[in-house]
Amino acid sequence: MSNPLPVVVDEAWLVVIDPQNIFASADSAWGSPFFAQAMPRIRSLADAFGERVIVTRWMPTADRSTSWGDYFAAWPFADQPPTDALFDLVPDAAGLSPRATLDLPAFGKWGPELESIVGHGGRIVLAGVSTDCCVLSTALVAADAGAHVTVATDACAGSTAENHAAAVHVMGLYPPQITLATTAEVLARRRASGR
Repeated sequence: MSNPLPVVVDEAWLVVIDPQNIFASADSAWGSPFFAQAMPRIRSLADAFGERVIVTRWMPTADRSTSWGDYFAAWPFADQPPTDALFDLVPDAAGLSPRATLDLPAFGKWGPELESIVGHGGRIVLAGVSTDCCVLSTALVAADAGAHVTVATDACAGSTAENHAAAVHVMGLYPPQITLATTAEVLARRRASGR
């Protein structure tokens, strides 16, 4: 799953995409069956990145007059107030970052808010859920905006094993802007850089 391109993690930020109940719970229509496997890897990355961790949350606040209206009509269980427990972080994600969560009504989390933290052309390592939706959407838009993106593939959870593999394959088509690495590779490169 990893590629041979060098992953520079010096001054990188870890962006943990949407570790929320709606994507983690087995009771949720969007719950990833692989979230529990990814979460310990996410935690080990967050421990290594310290204060350079950003946690995002997908929020159901998009304008219903747009295509999001059709989306929520197709997924009415998710059309709840932002205060609903569905959108809370899972307990294991509490304390991953000293910062407040970055709450956005879009799959892709790259935009002015995130760029203002990591900087123009900044370096980010992505982890989280789901690989085939919010992680993929974030990676492609961030790369297009000039960010240096590493995806910690085994710290991401897909909706299915097949969809995870397909999303990783697509992101792997974008070197050198997007590189793929395992959690162990990211951590080893971070240690090698003295961080």
